[in-house]
Amino acid sequence: MKVHLQTIGCRANQYDTEAVGAMLMAGGHQITANVAEADVAVINSCAVTLEAEADLRQRVRRAARANPGLRTVVMGCASAMPEAQQAIAALPTVQHVIPGADMVRMANALELDAALASSLPTTQRGARALLRVQDGCDEHCTFCATRIARGLNRSRSPAILVAEARELANRHPEIVLTGIHIGTYGADQGTSLGELVERLVLEVPDVRFRLSSIEATEVDDKLAEMLGSDARRVAPYLHAPLQSGSDRILKRMGRHWYTASRYVTALEKLVAGMPVFGLGADIIAGFPGETEEDHEATLELVKSLPFSAIHVFPYSARPGTAAVHMAGELRKAVIVQRAAELRALGSHKAVQYQNARIGGEAEIVVTDGGTQPRGVTEDFLTVAVTDARYPRGSRFRARLEAGDSGLRTKPLVG
Repeated sequence: MKVHLQTIGCRANQYDTEAVGAMLMAGGHQITANVAEADVAVINSCAVTLEAEADLRQRVRRAARANPGLRTVVMGCASAMPEAQQAIAALPTVQHVIPGADMVRMANALELDAALASSLPTTQRGARALLRVQDGCDEHCTFCATRIARGLNRSRSPAILVAEARELANRHPEIVLTGIHIGTYGADQGTSLGELVERLVLEVPDVRFRLSSIEATEVDDKLAEMLGSDARRVAPYLHAPLQSGSDRILKRMGRHWYTASRYVTALEKLVAGMPVFGLGADIIAGFPGETEEDHEATLELVKSLPFSAIHVFPYSARPGTAAVHMAGELRKAVIVQRAAELRALGSHKAVQYQNARIGGEAEIVVTDGGTQPRGVTEDFLTVAVTDARYPRGSRFRARLEAGDSGLRTKPLVG
């Protein structure tokens, strides 16, 4: 059986797709990038925004046009939402709708031995590997459908994670720790994310570990120590969701565990004295009830911190969330304008950060080969790789210099 895999959404979704791929490979089946030659398509869905669900529908229909005889299985967050399941099932060629990442149900849908559901994705398609450390979330952000789809926080065993990381390190120079709310890792097991990272560094040699999205105020002393310890082993980079710079809006969002000032203090403490540290954030533009003053507070906060990148999401009402019942819905034109202002500021901050890195050294992981090789630095900058000696999946040190469209590597002498 030939199976085509697609992923929409976050790295946790990407990990789940890799797990499906591992299950298929263990069963003796073939993964194909060409949907036209596939017997089955597995599409992993996202429920974060209306656009993500529209993307799912477009992908299913596009695959069906390319291959009318295809059998399609939809999994992921959108397929876990009761309001969406019937509409997804009605799409052309869809035969199964699997809520979340239920691997046993996926095995049944793919007519595989259920024992294969425990297959671990220790050989992944990307140059950088993903390691999901936990799933679910115990918080109740009023805009978030993911927590509904994913359930409560569930941490994986440190011993299992170390064993999986050792296997991944044999084939991948970088491992990204991912999940839905990774800052809560270990809360149900009497440990913490900082302790896990320390153990991974001690017991899995050579590879570089990177954190995916984590709340700024959940970086404890141990994790901060690891982030500042050795850039070759733990990437000095943090993607810390902000969502709003207005305390009033943060309260409406249900993000009770920090204020704007606490967010700033946490990040300033973390980057203080660090010669290289990348800093990213998520921001929602146009949340219900957001005033121009609230928007200006977010702009001012972004200006005050050394962000290297920000991701801006126009507010998208999600069925089943508390925010859909809130008063103060903004006109689409206002949301679009505020998102554009935030993106422009984010682009300016990104250029500032990149310019400051020109002439400095970096540890590059080559993520793309071919005619235009590219890589990623420890502080999560994408760079053009100019040295043909380093293929996809390799790792090397280089000096950074200005290129035609961003940064590029300059080989170090010797």
